[in-house]
Amino acid sequence: MTKKERAAFIVQELGRLYPDPPIPLDHSDPYTLLIAVLLSAQCTDARVNLVTPHLFAKANNPFDMVKLTVAEIENIIRPCGLAPAKSKNIHRLSSILIEKYDGHVPQTLEELEMLPGVGHKTASVVMIQAFDVPAFPVDTHIHRMMARWGLSTGKSVEQTERDAKSIFPEETWIKLHLQMIYYAREYSPARGMNPDKDYITTFVNAKGTKKKSISR
Repeated sequence: MTKKERAAFIVQELGRLYPDPPIPLDHSDPYTLLIAVLLSAQCTDARVNLVTPHLFAKANNPFDMVKLTVAEIENIIRPCGLAPAKSKNIHRLSSILIEKYDGHVPQTLEELEMLPGVGHKTASVVMIQAFDVPAFPVDTHIHRMMARWGLSTGKSVEQTERDAKSIFPEETWIKLHLQMIYYAREYSPARGMNPDKDYITTFVNAKGTKKKSISR
């Protein structure tokens, strides 16, 4: 299969498996999403979702967040890991949102990336999930699947993002990045890959196979 054929088949199958993938991080608006995504660095979504209710009960907007001390924030978010750095970033970015944006989350990738603790992936997630702007944030799951599906070299997440954007139609990006994450978690974990269960990987890498839908 060519890369374009692989990509078309993947979009087709993921659309069938996950027609309406939910956003994995609980949030109520762009600000709470931004904080949740920041907390998810080197932490599972499930754990973030256990921690954020306690944090957002005290401060679910930048105006209330800056009223908390960095130490108070750190104590709440400690289960997420990297709490000292994350708590400082949350407090500082909340101050910046008030000073520069009247308490609102900016709606451009460039402005988001300038906030403390907000890298390219975090900014891309916020653009997609808060503002419905096409982007293709690459986490470890997407990085792994792009390599396993022969769509990227897997040498860097930056290259993987470029490859994903070049092979998949832009109108699929918003939903597709979530579908890929859910598929990777359910069918193609980093360890203990099962070729029978991970049927998309097996199919797209099979030599001499024509693209078709597989009933499962």
